[in-house]
Amino acid sequence: MIDKIIKEIKPRLESALAHFEEGLGALRTGRANPSLVEGVSVDCYGTKTPLKQIANVHAPDARSIVVQPWDKNNLKAIEKAISESELGLTCQNDGETIRVNLPDLTEERRKELTKVLNQKIEGAKISIRNAREEAWEKIQEAEKNKEISEDEMYRGKDDLQKAVDEYNKKVDEKGKQKKAEIMQV
Repeated sequence: MIDKIIKEIKPRLESALAHFEEGLGALRTGRANPSLVEGVSVDCYGTKTPLKQIANVHAPDARSIVVQPWDKNNLKAIEKAISESELGLTCQNDGETIRVNLPDLTEERRKELTKVLNQKIEGAKISIRNAREEAWEKIQEAEKNKEISEDEMYRGKDDLQKAVDEYNKKVDEKGKQKKAEIMQV
């Protein structure tokens, strides 16, 4: 019974970790990375669409990103969306592609990015904590309904906490790696 509850929580823990990793891709480090702009929402054909669904995005070198839309009519919308995003990037539109040049990160900007990173870490841990609380309530409910004994309930709590600790550790490790990338000059 407890193993079943813990197995049910695993996909939520995996999802929280995957969402966190996806969010890390949007944090700018010293190198150009297509994932930095791929998630930018572009007003395209009357709907908000992620950039990666309407254009080819690649980083030809460490300081620039090139966006090549599949439909040239979207160039202005893409340029506007990137410029207005919270990324603080400027674009150059040559009529065929959009080139995004990444300026060097200042120490002040690195500290701001570290704060954003810490918020993302906390958000991931909150998601993990919420999943744990839900599973713990199910375990307590099972004990209340006499489906498991009190000893099994506490053993289940320990097993649940081990799973949660494992995912929190993964979040901390990935956060530490990203912080090192951000602070690297």
